[in-house]
Amino acid sequence: GEEHYNCISALHKSMRGSDENASLYWLARMLEGGEDPLYVARRLVRFASEDIGLADPLALTQAVAAYQGCHFIGMPECEVILAQCVAYFARAPKSIEVYRAYSNVKECLRMHTGPLPPVPLHLRNAPTRLMKNLGYGKGYKYNPMYKEPVEQDYLPEELKGTDFFKERKT
Repeated sequence: GEEHYNCISALHKSMRGSDENASLYWLARMLEGGEDPLYVARRLVRFASEDIGLADPLALTQAVAAYQGCHFIGMPECEVILAQCVAYFARAPKSIEVYRAYSNVKECLRMHTGPLPPVPLHLRNAPTRLMKNLGYGKGYKYNPMYKEPVEQDYLPEELKGTDFFKERKT
């Protein structure tokens, strides 16, 4: 019932608040109460990107490994896998930078009126001669072939200068 959602909320907020003891407590409350360990593991995968994100990019790897470990061995053996992941997440630095930036992109798409801007010609795939003749892929600079960073636009013209990480146009 409602306690299911209360406990997962308490676990998330404890990890977010870097309280490893409370995090382990709420995890144990859930698991000892019969919660599906794969449910907890799925929530940890989300937490890794939403709350830790770029502050520790390996957190996502930890979460996926925990999910796989739980899937392979089940309860009660997988409880220590989840406990390790929860403690790691509570101790990890936190960043919602990507979460916010992606929310800004979604807002940009929702607020757009009319047809969405087309993909710039130089970014389009050109698998046929006709597409090449139409200018698809023309002028694209393949970055790995250059020693220095390549100056090239990747957003549609209408969005040039948009920085979704800063929530503003530059």
